[in-house]
Formats: sequence, structure tokens, C-alpha cells
Amino acid sequence: FHHLRPYMAIITSVDPDHLDIYGTHEAYLESFAHFTSLIQEGGALVKKVGLPLKERCQPSVKVYQYAGPNASQEEKSQADFYADKPTFVKGRLYFDFHYPQGCIEQMELGLPMMIHVENAVAAMAIAHLNGVSDEDLRAALACFQGNQRRFDYQIRRDDFVYIDDYAHHPDELRASIASLKALYADKKITGIFQPHLYSRTRDFAPEFAQVLSLLDEVILLDIYPAREEPIPGVSSEMIFKDITCPHKEMASLQTLCNLLKDKELEVLVTLGAGDIDKLVPQIKSMFEQ
Repeated sequence: FHHLRPYMAIITSVDPDHLDIYGTHEAYLESFAHFTSLIQEGGALVKKVGLPLKERCQPSVKVYQYAGPNASQEEKSQADFYADKPTFVKGRLYFDFHYPQGCIEQMELGLPMMIHVENAVAAMAIAHLNGVSDEDLRAALACFQGNQRRFDYQIRRDDFVYIDDYAHHPDELRASIASLKALYADKKITGIFQPHLYSRTRDFAPEFAQVLSLLDEVILLDIYPAREEPIPGVSSEMIFKDITCPHKEMASLQTLCNLLKDKELEVLVTLGAGDIDKLVPQIKSMFEQ
């Protein structure tokens, strides 16, 4: 992303990731600091409140902060743009969008996922800074359906829901699971997770175990290696042993569908950035009526 020369830019997170490439969190942060220096004169940076980022913007670049619905009151007081009062009504998600000198109340987000509220605030901040009207913001947000493999509904019935999600970092998993629990508080949620990369599993095994423990039932698959060679001692077992939810088991891509046939499922989510998506059509066909 250092090849980009944006006029406006959003930075949503600087949580450590891809440390197999960057080496250290400090080097990762430095790469984002350098990116801010590439924003064109007279442009803008919109960053999430509280990021441990020392931006190096040019003097004429304006810096704005935004906050999501779960931010503290102190964080919202520091933000130029923020979301407030998120509510779920019959599977739909509404919130108030605050901007300097104004507020749009009860905006509907077409894809009812809490992490998308935070992302929507950042996107609407950029739109607002470019003169988009309140009416157009409201209309655009209501018809937002997300992109493929991001909280992607495959089946949506009263008796069964199946969602496929690309989440592969602990924070992404937490956001997806939190939205599922808010939307389907009275349902049993079963998650199938395929870890992505040996290095990421090694670096974040405790965090993965902690967030997967929020599910009612976990099925953990083998690691998808992508570009990496195996690392001695690193396997899905590193995560599995620390998952505390009462119903957990390990499986392979080859055995997964047979395993699912014998389960009484209410809400099912497949999670991961590897090749788990190859099974999505087969899983969907199993449960379609």
C-alpha cells in the first residue's frame, strides 16, 4: 500500500498481523505511519479513535477521528464522527450517526453486523467530507449488502441460518461472533473455523481459543498453510486445547460434511480465509429445503 498516493484515507486498525512479513509490531506500525505521509496535500486522514499510530501527514492534511458504537463515552467525545444507540429490531440493525454539527438518527445498515457499523461510520465520514447529503447517506447505507464471504448469508430461514465469513484474525472473529450473538441471542450458534497460516496460529493461538470459546459449539479444522511451510509444533491443537466452550471437536475438510449431517443446527457459520469456501455450496445444499 506504499505505492498509493491517496487524497483521502481511512485507517481502521493497526492490530498486529502478517508478522511473518513485517517481523515486529513496531515495524508494522511504522509502515502505517509512512503511509500517512503519502496522503496528498489538502487531503484528509480518517482514523479510528485510540489507535497507537503516530501519523506523519503533511501540514495541509486534516486528521479526523471516528468511533464505533461500542466505544466509550470518552472515546466518542474525542471523535469527529461516531455511532450511537445501536438497536436490533426483527433482524435489522439501526443506529444514530453523529458528525460535526449534526446527527442522522435511526439509520438502517443493510447488513446487520456490528463491525460494519464501525466501518460505515468511517465510510460516511469520507462521504460527508465530500459533500454527500444526509438523505443520500441514509439511502445508500440501507441498501448495503456487503461483499462476498463477509458475513455472507447462504440460508436465512426461521428454523435455520447459515452464514459464511472470511474472518481469520481474532478481532475479526470476535466481531462476527458478537454480531451473531446479538442477532440470534436465543439460538445455538455453531462455528466451523479453519485457521489460516502456521505463523498466525503460532502468534495468536491463545486469542483464537478465547474468542472461539464464545460460541456454543466449535468445529476446528486443520491449518490452511497458504504460502507457508509447516512450522514444527504448530497445529490446530494449539487452539483446540484452550477452547473452553462445552461442545468442541476437530475435523478435516474431508470429514466435515458427514459430521454436520448428524447435528441439530440452528445457526451455523463457517469462518476462515483458506479453502473452506470450497465446501460452502455443499453445506448449503445439505440444509436447503
